[in-house]
Amino acid sequence: MPTASAPAFIDIEASGFGRGSYPIEIGFVDPQGQLFCTLVQPQADWSHWDEQAAALHGIARELLDSHGKPCDWVAAQLNQRLAGQTVYCDGWGQDYPWLQRLFEAAEQAPSFRLEDLRTLLSESEAAAWHGVVRRVREELSIGRHRASSDAKVLQIALQRLRTPP
Repeated sequence: MPTASAPAFIDIEASGFGRGSYPIEIGFVDPQGQLFCTLVQPQADWSHWDEQAAALHGIARELLDSHGKPCDWVAAQLNQRLAGQTVYCDGWGQDYPWLQRLFEAAEQAPSFRLEDLRTLLSESEAAAWHGVVRRVREELSIGRHRASSDAKVLQIALQRLRTPP
């Protein structure tokens, strides 16, 4: 179970990859192991939709329209809950632009810092990382890629790497 010494992790599911993609679900786990997850209601001009990405995360565009939260609400929740923290992700090159797109749409600035989890890993930890993540995902029986559960897997995997057997 995560402890207070574990950093916060965030994960973002998106409409696709590359140009035109946008966040559709954002989830995180805080240092105490508490989860937060929300769907994001697309802005009117956010039209990119990749069926391969949808097959991976299993979130339908219609679900976002009916249950997604407005960008300003999502940004405010992230800022309130993560203020002053460094929050780690496993795909900084993709997650950073998606997070920026959310905050730009909300006309807000993040109150937290997003950092690549690789900055936390030693060379030997980096070499073992993917295997540990796979084992944690299997142990937790997490099949689908959803934001908060993916963030939780990352946090637990880091703890496993740092806890002697």
